[in-house]
Amino acid sequence: MPIYEYVCPSCQLKFEKLRPMNSGTTAECPECRKESRRVLSVFSAVSLSAGGESQVVAGGGCACSAGGVCACATTV
Repeated sequence: MPIYEYVCPSCQLKFEKLRPMNSGTTAECPECRKESRRVLSVFSAVSLSAGGESQVVAGGGCACSAGGVCACATTV
């Protein structure tokens, strides 16, 4: 089962849920119990170069402005 990301229109909480692929595009917010819409997930992949330096090889966009925990500053 995939993990989907949701954003609550009422309290702006960004949360994830493990759901079957055939489930709807909405989920209940764990904070305020309002119906929340599924949002597009942002990802990036990091690879080590021959010299041992990390480099972004896919994605690379930052979702920090969408709320939640930022993984953009994480280093390998």
